[in-house]
Amino acid sequence: MRELIRKDFPNLDRTFDGKPLVYLDNAATSQRPKKVVDATIKYYTHMNANVHRGVYQLSQEATDAFEAVRGKVARWIGAPSEREVVFTKGTTESINLIASTYGEANISEGDVIAVTRMEHHANFVPWQQLAKRKKARFEIIELTNDWRLDSKEIDRVLALKPKILALTMLSNVTGVSNPISSLSSRFKMVGTTIVVDAAQGIAHGEVTIDRLGPVDFLVFSAHKVCGPTGVGILWGRETLLEKMPPYQFGGNMISHVGDFDSEWNDLPHKFEAGTPDIAGVIGLGAAIDYLETLGRVRIEEFEKKLTHYVLHELNKIDGIRLLGPTDPHHRAPIFSVAVDGVHAHDLATFFDMRGISVRAGHHCCHPLMMKLALPATCRASFSFYNTTEEADLFLNALRDAPRFFARSGKRPPQGGTP
Repeated sequence: MRELIRKDFPNLDRTFDGKPLVYLDNAATSQRPKKVVDATIKYYTHMNANVHRGVYQLSQEATDAFEAVRGKVARWIGAPSEREVVFTKGTTESINLIASTYGEANISEGDVIAVTRMEHHANFVPWQQLAKRKKARFEIIELTNDWRLDSKEIDRVLALKPKILALTMLSNVTGVSNPISSLSSRFKMVGTTIVVDAAQGIAHGEVTIDRLGPVDFLVFSAHKVCGPTGVGILWGRETLLEKMPPYQFGGNMISHVGDFDSEWNDLPHKFEAGTPDIAGVIGLGAAIDYLETLGRVRIEEFEKKLTHYVLHELNKIDGIRLLGPTDPHHRAPIFSVAVDGVHAHDLATFFDMRGISVRAGHHCCHPLMMKLALPATCRASFSFYNTTEEADLFLNALRDAPRFFARSGKRPPQGGTP
Protein backbone atom coordinates (compact mmCIF):
# COMPACT_ATOMS: atom_id res chain seq x y z
CA MET A 1 0.00 0.00 0.00
CA ARG A 2 2.80 2.40 0.92
CA GLU A 3 4.51 1.77 -2.43
CA LEU A 4 1.30 2.59 -4.30
CA ILE A 5 1.06 5.88 -2.42
CA ARG A 6 4.69 6.74 -3.15
CA LYS A 7 4.08 6.33 -6.88
CA ASP A 8 1.74 9.33 -6.64
CA PHE A 9 4.74 11.52 -5.74
CA PRO A 10 7.15 11.83 -8.70
CA ASN A 11 9.87 13.59 -6.70
CA LEU A 12 10.30 10.58 -4.41
CA ASP A 13 11.78 8.62 -7.35
CA ARG A 14 14.87 10.85 -7.46
CA THR A 15 18.35 9.59 -6.67
CA PHE A 16 21.47 11.47 -5.57
CA ASP A 17 24.86 9.94 -6.38
CA GLY A 18 23.11 6.64 -6.85
CA LYS A 19 21.29 6.82 -3.53
CA PRO A 20 17.47 7.04 -3.45
CA LEU A 21 16.01 10.21 -1.98
CA VAL A 22 14.82 9.82 1.62
CA TYR A 23 12.82 12.98 2.14
CA LEU A 24 12.50 13.80 5.85
CA ASP A 25 11.87 17.55 5.78
CA ASN A 26 8.09 17.40 5.73
CA ALA A 27 7.72 19.88 8.59
CA ALA A 28 9.21 22.49 6.24
CA THR A 29 7.12 21.48 3.24
CA SER A 30 5.43 18.33 2.01
CA GLN A 31 5.84 16.72 -1.37
CA ARG A 32 3.07 17.11 -3.94
CA PRO A 33 1.19 14.26 -5.59
CA LYS A 34 0.86 14.28 -9.36
CA LYS A 35 -2.85 15.04 -8.98
CA VAL A 36 -2.02 18.43 -7.46
CA VAL A 37 0.54 19.24 -10.14
CA ASP A 38 -1.93 18.25 -12.85
CA ALA A 39 -4.65 20.45 -11.36
CA THR A 40 -2.43 23.55 -11.43
CA ILE A 41 -1.30 22.80 -15.00
CA LYS A 42 -4.91 22.30 -16.08
CA TYR A 43 -5.80 25.77 -14.84
CA TYR A 44 -2.99 27.41 -16.82
CA THR A 45 -3.60 25.37 -19.98
CA HIS A 46 -7.41 25.14 -20.05
CA MET A 47 -8.88 27.78 -17.70
CA ASN A 48 -6.43 30.64 -17.55
CA ALA A 49 -8.46 33.77 -16.75
CA ASN A 50 -8.89 36.09 -13.80
CA VAL A 51 -11.58 35.39 -11.22
CA HIS A 52 -14.50 37.52 -10.03
CA ARG A 53 -13.98 39.95 -12.90
CA GLY A 54 -15.29 38.59 -16.19
CA VAL A 55 -18.71 37.66 -17.50
CA TYR A 56 -17.22 35.57 -20.31
CA GLN A 57 -17.26 31.79 -20.02
CA LEU A 58 -13.54 31.25 -19.38
CA SER A 59 -13.54 33.65 -16.44
CA GLN A 60 -16.71 32.06 -15.08
CA GLU A 61 -15.10 28.62 -15.26
CA ALA A 62 -12.03 29.86 -13.40
CA THR A 63 -14.17 31.60 -10.78
CA ASP A 64 -16.31 28.50 -10.24
CA ALA A 65 -13.24 26.29 -9.84
CA PHE A 66 -11.64 28.78 -7.46
CA GLU A 67 -14.73 29.25 -5.28
CA ALA A 68 -15.43 25.53 -5.21
CA VAL A 69 -12.23 25.13 -3.21
CA ARG A 70 -13.50 27.57 -0.59
CA GLY A 71 -16.46 25.30 0.04
CA LYS A 72 -14.18 22.27 0.05
CA VAL A 73 -11.93 23.85 2.70
CA ALA A 74 -14.96 24.81 4.81
CA ARG A 75 -16.21 21.22 4.80
CA TRP A 76 -12.70 19.84 5.41
CA ILE A 77 -12.21 21.83 8.60
CA GLY A 78 -15.88 21.84 9.63
CA ALA A 79 -16.33 25.60 9.25
CA PRO A 80 -19.96 26.71 9.75
CA SER A 81 -19.85 28.92 6.65
CA GLU A 82 -17.79 29.44 3.50
CA ARG A 83 -17.87 33.15 4.34
CA GLU A 84 -15.45 32.37 7.19
CA VAL A 85 -12.75 30.96 4.88
CA VAL A 86 -10.23 33.53 3.64
CA PHE A 87 -7.50 32.72 1.11
CA THR A 88 -4.07 34.14 1.97
CA LYS A 89 -0.46 33.57 0.94
CA GLY A 90 0.20 31.26 3.88
CA THR A 91 0.14 30.84 7.64
CA THR A 92 2.45 33.82 8.12
CA GLU A 93 0.20 36.21 6.22
CA SER A 94 -2.89 34.81 7.94
CA ILE A 95 -1.48 35.57 11.39
CA ASN A 96 -0.24 38.99 10.34
CA LEU A 97 -3.70 39.74 8.98
CA ILE A 98 -5.30 38.91 12.32
CA ALA A 99 -2.72 40.88 14.31
CA SER A 100 -2.95 43.91 12.01
CA THR A 101 -6.75 44.05 11.92
CA TYR A 102 -8.35 42.37 14.92
CA GLY A 103 -5.31 43.00 17.10
CA GLU A 104 -4.96 46.68 16.23
CA ALA A 105 -8.66 47.27 16.84
CA ASN A 106 -8.96 45.36 20.11
CA ILE A 107 -5.65 45.62 22.00
CA SER A 108 -5.05 48.61 24.27
CA GLU A 109 -2.24 49.71 26.56
CA GLY A 110 -1.86 47.30 29.47
CA ASP A 111 -3.74 44.42 27.83
CA VAL A 112 -2.11 41.00 27.84
CA ILE A 113 -1.16 39.05 24.72
CA ALA A 114 0.04 35.50 25.40
CA VAL A 115 1.98 32.98 23.31
CA THR A 116 3.90 29.82 24.16
CA ARG A 117 7.64 29.22 24.22
CA MET A 118 7.33 26.69 21.38
CA GLU A 119 5.83 29.06 18.79
CA HIS A 120 7.17 29.41 15.26
CA HIS A 121 8.31 32.95 14.49
CA ALA A 122 5.15 33.40 12.41
CA ASN A 123 3.04 33.04 15.55
CA PHE A 124 5.43 34.88 17.85
CA VAL A 125 6.82 37.99 16.17
CA PRO A 126 3.49 39.49 14.96
CA TRP A 127 2.11 39.38 18.53
CA GLN A 128 5.37 40.59 20.03
CA GLN A 129 5.36 43.59 17.70
CA LEU A 130 1.66 44.27 18.28
CA ALA A 131 2.34 44.36 22.02
CA LYS A 132 5.17 46.85 21.45
CA ARG A 133 3.01 49.11 19.28
CA LYS A 134 0.11 49.06 21.72
CA LYS A 135 2.19 49.07 24.93
CA ALA A 136 0.55 45.82 25.91
CA ARG A 137 2.05 43.06 28.08
CA PHE A 138 3.60 40.19 26.16
CA GLU A 139 3.53 36.95 28.14
CA ILE A 140 5.21 33.66 27.23
CA ILE A 141 3.90 30.34 28.58
CA GLU A 142 7.00 28.33 29.47
CA LEU A 143 7.60 24.58 29.13
CA THR A 144 8.29 21.70 31.47
CA ASN A 145 11.37 19.50 31.34
CA ASP A 146 9.51 17.12 29.03
CA TRP A 147 8.91 19.97 26.56
CA ARG A 148 5.18 20.28 27.13
CA LEU A 149 3.27 23.35 28.33
CA ASP A 150 3.78 23.90 32.05
CA SER A 151 0.44 23.68 33.89
CA LYS A 152 1.63 26.24 36.46
CA GLU A 153 2.52 28.61 33.65
CA ILE A 154 -0.89 28.09 32.08
CA ASP A 155 -2.54 28.97 35.40
CA ARG A 156 -0.30 32.02 35.78
CA VAL A 157 -1.19 33.42 32.37
CA LEU A 158 -4.84 32.45 32.72
CA ALA A 159 -5.05 34.57 35.87
CA LEU A 160 -3.90 37.57 33.81
CA LYS A 161 -7.03 37.23 31.61
CA PRO A 162 -5.22 37.76 28.32
CA LYS A 163 -7.07 39.46 25.49
CA ILE A 164 -5.38 37.17 22.95
CA LEU A 165 -3.82 33.71 23.25
CA ALA A 166 -1.89 32.54 20.16
CA LEU A 167 -0.66 28.96 20.24
CA THR A 168 0.38 26.17 17.94
CA MET A 169 -1.40 22.85 17.65
CA LEU A 170 1.90 21.07 17.22
CA SER A 171 5.51 22.17 17.63
CA ASN A 172 7.60 22.13 14.48
CA VAL A 173 10.72 21.54 16.63
CA THR A 174 9.76 18.97 19.27
CA GLY A 175 6.65 17.45 17.73
CA VAL A 176 4.69 18.21 20.92
CA SER A 177 0.93 18.15 20.45
CA ASN A 178 -0.96 20.71 22.52
CA PRO A 179 -4.39 20.09 24.14
CA ILE A 180 -6.15 22.84 22.20
CA SER A 181 -9.70 21.92 23.21
CA SER A 182 -9.11 22.04 26.96
CA LEU A 183 -6.94 25.16 26.72
CA SER A 184 -9.42 27.05 24.56
CA SER A 185 -12.27 26.15 26.91
CA ARG A 186 -10.37 27.45 29.94
CA PHE A 187 -9.17 30.68 28.35
CA LYS A 188 -12.53 31.42 26.77
CA MET A 189 -14.01 31.53 30.29
CA VAL A 190 -11.92 34.65 30.98
CA GLY A 191 -12.82 36.27 27.65
CA THR A 192 -9.69 35.43 25.67
CA THR A 193 -9.65 35.46 21.87
CA ILE A 194 -7.87 32.29 20.74
CA VAL A 195 -5.71 32.03 17.61
CA VAL A 196 -4.56 28.54 16.61
CA ASP A 197 -1.59 27.92 14.31
CA ALA A 198 -2.46 24.62 12.64
CA ALA A 199 0.36 24.69 10.06
CA GLN A 200 1.91 21.52 11.54
CA GLY A 201 -1.10 19.98 13.25
CA ILE A 202 -3.31 19.79 10.17
CA ALA A 203 -0.67 17.70 8.40
CA HIS A 204 -0.87 14.87 10.92
CA GLY A 205 -4.52 14.12 11.50
CA GLU A 206 -8.11 15.20 11.19
CA VAL A 207 -8.56 18.81 12.29
CA THR A 208 -12.05 20.25 12.60
CA ILE A 209 -13.29 23.37 14.35
CA ASP A 210 -15.63 21.52 16.70
CA ARG A 211 -12.78 19.33 18.00
CA LEU A 212 -10.71 22.35 18.94
CA GLY A 213 -13.21 23.86 21.34
CA PRO A 214 -14.22 27.54 21.29
CA VAL A 215 -11.32 28.85 19.19
CA ASP A 216 -11.77 32.07 17.22
CA PHE A 217 -9.18 31.82 14.44
CA LEU A 218 -7.45 28.90 12.73
CA VAL A 219 -4.65 29.23 10.18
CA PHE A 220 -2.59 26.88 8.02
CA SER A 221 -0.64 26.64 4.76
CA ALA A 222 -1.44 24.56 1.68
CA HIS A 223 2.16 23.44 1.19
CA LYS A 224 2.15 21.52 4.48
CA VAL A 225 -0.73 19.32 3.26
CA CYS A 226 0.55 18.37 -0.22
CA GLY A 227 -0.76 21.58 -1.82
CA PRO A 228 1.13 24.35 -3.64
CA THR A 229 3.30 26.97 -1.99
CA GLY A 230 2.04 30.54 -1.68
CA VAL A 231 -1.48 29.64 -0.53
CA GLY A 232 -2.84 29.75 3.00
CA ILE A 233 -6.12 29.59 4.86
CA LEU A 234 -7.48 31.89 7.52
CA TRP A 235 -10.65 30.71 9.21
CA GLY A 236 -12.30 33.14 11.58
CA ARG A 237 -15.66 33.38 13.29
CA GLU A 238 -18.00 35.38 11.08
CA THR A 239 -18.97 37.75 13.89
CA LEU A 240 -15.32 38.71 14.33
CA LEU A 241 -14.47 38.92 10.64
CA GLU A 242 -17.43 41.23 10.03
CA LYS A 243 -16.06 43.76 12.54
CA MET A 244 -12.45 43.60 11.36
CA PRO A 245 -11.17 46.25 8.93
CA PRO A 246 -9.55 45.17 5.64
CA TYR A 247 -5.92 44.10 5.68
CA GLN A 248 -5.04 45.47 2.24
CA PHE A 249 -6.77 47.77 -0.22
CA GLY A 250 -7.31 47.42 -3.97
CA GLY A 251 -9.37 45.44 -6.41
CA ASN A 252 -11.99 42.85 -5.41
CA MET A 253 -12.09 43.86 -1.73
CA ILE A 254 -14.37 46.84 -2.42
CA SER A 255 -18.04 47.16 -3.28
CA HIS A 256 -17.89 50.86 -4.12
CA VAL A 257 -15.13 53.46 -4.45
CA GLY A 258 -15.93 57.15 -4.26
CA ASP A 259 -13.72 60.18 -4.53
CA PHE A 260 -13.19 60.49 -0.79
CA ASP A 261 -14.36 57.18 0.70
CA SER A 262 -14.93 53.53 -0.16
CA GLU A 263 -17.15 50.65 0.91
CA TRP A 264 -15.85 47.17 1.48
CA ASN A 265 -16.93 43.95 -0.17
CA ASP A 266 -18.77 41.21 1.70
CA LEU A 267 -16.96 38.38 3.48
CA PRO A 268 -14.64 36.79 2.71
CA HIS A 269 -13.64 39.00 -0.23
CA LYS A 270 -13.09 41.99 2.04
CA PHE A 271 -9.76 40.38 2.96
CA GLU A 272 -8.73 39.23 -0.53
CA ALA A 273 -7.39 42.27 -2.34
CA GLY A 274 -5.95 41.85 -5.83
CA THR A 275 -5.56 38.80 -8.02
CA PRO A 276 -5.06 35.68 -5.88
CA ASP A 277 -2.93 32.64 -6.62
CA ILE A 278 -5.75 31.01 -8.59
CA ALA A 279 -3.77 27.96 -9.71
CA GLY A 280 -2.47 27.47 -6.16
CA VAL A 281 -5.95 27.53 -4.66
CA ILE A 282 -7.17 25.03 -7.25
CA GLY A 283 -4.14 22.89 -6.41
CA LEU A 284 -5.10 23.01 -2.73
CA GLY A 285 -8.52 21.68 -3.68
CA ALA A 286 -6.85 18.76 -5.46
CA ALA A 287 -4.66 18.12 -2.40
CA ILE A 288 -7.71 17.96 -0.15
CA ASP A 289 -9.37 15.52 -2.55
CA TYR A 290 -6.25 13.37 -2.50
CA LEU A 291 -5.96 13.31 1.29
CA GLU A 292 -9.67 12.56 1.66
CA THR A 293 -9.28 9.61 -0.72
CA LEU A 294 -6.51 8.19 1.46
CA GLY A 295 -8.45 8.99 4.65
CA ARG A 296 -7.11 11.28 7.34
CA VAL A 297 -7.81 8.71 10.05
CA ARG A 298 -5.73 6.11 8.20
CA ILE A 299 -2.95 8.64 7.70
CA GLU A 300 -2.96 9.45 11.41
CA GLU A 301 -2.92 5.78 12.41
CA PHE A 302 0.08 5.04 10.18
CA GLU A 303 2.00 8.07 11.42
CA LYS A 304 1.36 7.09 15.03
CA LYS A 305 2.90 3.68 14.39
CA LEU A 306 5.87 5.30 12.68
CA THR A 307 6.28 7.76 15.56
CA HIS A 308 6.26 4.93 18.10
CA TYR A 309 8.82 2.97 16.09
CA VAL A 310 11.27 5.83 15.50
CA LEU A 311 11.01 7.12 19.06
CA HIS A 312 11.63 3.64 20.49
CA GLU A 313 14.77 3.26 18.40
CA LEU A 314 16.03 6.80 19.09
CA ASN A 315 15.84 6.19 22.81
CA LYS A 316 18.32 3.32 22.38
CA ILE A 317 21.00 5.39 20.63
CA ASP A 318 23.79 6.71 22.85
CA GLY A 319 25.46 10.08 22.33
CA ILE A 320 22.44 11.95 21.03
CA ARG A 321 20.06 14.42 22.58
CA LEU A 322 16.43 14.22 21.48
CA LEU A 323 14.14 17.20 21.89
CA GLY A 324 10.58 16.39 22.85
CA PRO A 325 8.61 13.95 24.99
CA THR A 326 9.64 10.31 25.24
CA ASP A 327 5.96 9.31 25.26
CA PRO A 328 4.78 8.81 21.65
CA HIS A 329 1.21 9.70 22.61
CA HIS A 330 2.21 13.33 23.16
CA ARG A 331 4.04 13.96 19.90
CA ALA A 332 3.99 13.69 16.12
CA PRO A 333 6.71 12.17 13.87
CA ILE A 334 8.98 15.23 14.15
CA PHE A 335 12.37 14.51 15.73
CA SER A 336 14.99 17.17 16.44
CA VAL A 337 18.32 15.76 17.59
CA ALA A 338 21.77 16.95 18.58
CA VAL A 339 24.78 14.64 18.42
CA ASP A 340 27.60 15.07 20.90
CA GLY A 341 30.57 16.74 19.26
CA VAL A 342 28.84 17.37 15.91
CA HIS A 343 27.35 20.63 14.65
CA ALA A 344 23.82 20.27 13.26
CA HIS A 345 24.87 21.54 9.81
CA ASP A 346 27.67 18.99 9.61
CA LEU A 347 25.26 16.28 10.67
CA ALA A 348 22.75 17.32 7.99
CA THR A 349 25.53 17.19 5.38
CA PHE A 350 26.44 13.71 6.57
CA PHE A 351 22.80 12.65 6.12
CA ASP A 352 22.72 14.25 2.66
CA MET A 353 25.73 12.15 1.66
CA ARG A 354 23.43 9.17 2.22
CA GLY A 355 20.53 10.66 0.29
CA ILE A 356 18.64 11.65 3.44
CA SER A 357 17.12 15.15 3.42
CA VAL A 358 16.73 16.66 6.89
CA ARG A 359 16.58 20.22 8.22
CA ALA A 360 19.39 21.81 10.21
CA GLY A 361 19.10 25.15 12.01
CA HIS A 362 16.92 26.95 14.54
CA HIS A 363 13.71 25.97 12.71
CA CYS A 364 12.28 29.51 12.93
CA CYS A 365 12.11 29.12 16.71
CA HIS A 366 14.77 31.43 18.14
CA PRO A 367 12.94 31.94 21.47
CA LEU A 368 12.88 28.19 22.11
CA MET A 369 16.44 27.55 20.97
CA MET A 370 17.78 30.45 23.05
CA LYS A 371 16.03 29.04 26.10
CA LEU A 372 17.78 25.73 25.45
CA ALA A 373 21.10 27.43 24.71
CA LEU A 374 21.30 25.44 21.49
CA PRO A 375 22.50 27.14 18.28
CA ALA A 376 20.84 24.54 16.07
CA THR A 377 19.48 21.01 15.86
CA CYS A 378 19.01 18.49 13.11
CA ARG A 379 15.35 17.69 12.43
CA ALA A 380 13.86 14.67 10.69
CA SER A 381 10.13 15.01 10.05
CA PHE A 382 8.08 12.17 8.57
CA SER A 383 4.88 12.05 6.55
CA PHE A 384 2.42 9.35 5.51
CA TYR A 385 4.41 8.53 2.34
CA ASN A 386 7.56 7.75 4.31
CA THR A 387 8.32 4.13 5.13
CA THR A 388 9.77 2.11 7.97
CA GLU A 389 12.69 1.30 5.66
CA GLU A 390 13.42 5.01 5.31
CA ALA A 391 13.20 5.38 9.07
CA ASP A 392 15.81 2.65 9.41
CA LEU A 393 18.12 4.45 6.97
CA PHE A 394 17.82 7.58 9.09
CA LEU A 395 18.38 5.68 12.36
CA ASN A 396 21.38 3.78 11.01
CA ALA A 397 22.95 7.02 9.77
CA LEU A 398 22.39 8.56 13.19
CA ARG A 399 24.08 5.57 14.83
CA ASP A 400 27.04 5.90 12.46
CA ALA A 401 27.44 9.67 12.84
CA PRO A 402 29.44 9.73 16.11
CA ARG A 403 31.99 7.29 14.67
CA PHE A 404 32.19 9.22 11.40
CA PHE A 405 32.89 12.48 13.21
CA ALA A 406 35.08 10.97 15.94
CA ARG A 407 38.23 12.22 14.24
CA SER A 408 36.87 15.72 13.54
CA GLY A 409 37.70 17.16 16.97
CA LYS A 410 34.50 19.21 16.99
CA ARG A 411 33.23 20.47 20.30
CA PRO A 412 29.91 19.11 21.57
CA PRO A 413 26.82 21.34 21.45
CA GLN A 414 26.04 23.16 24.66
CA GLY A 415 22.59 23.37 26.22
CA GLY A 416 20.27 22.45 29.03
CA THR A 417 16.65 21.62 29.57
CA PRO A 418 13.71 23.99 29.07
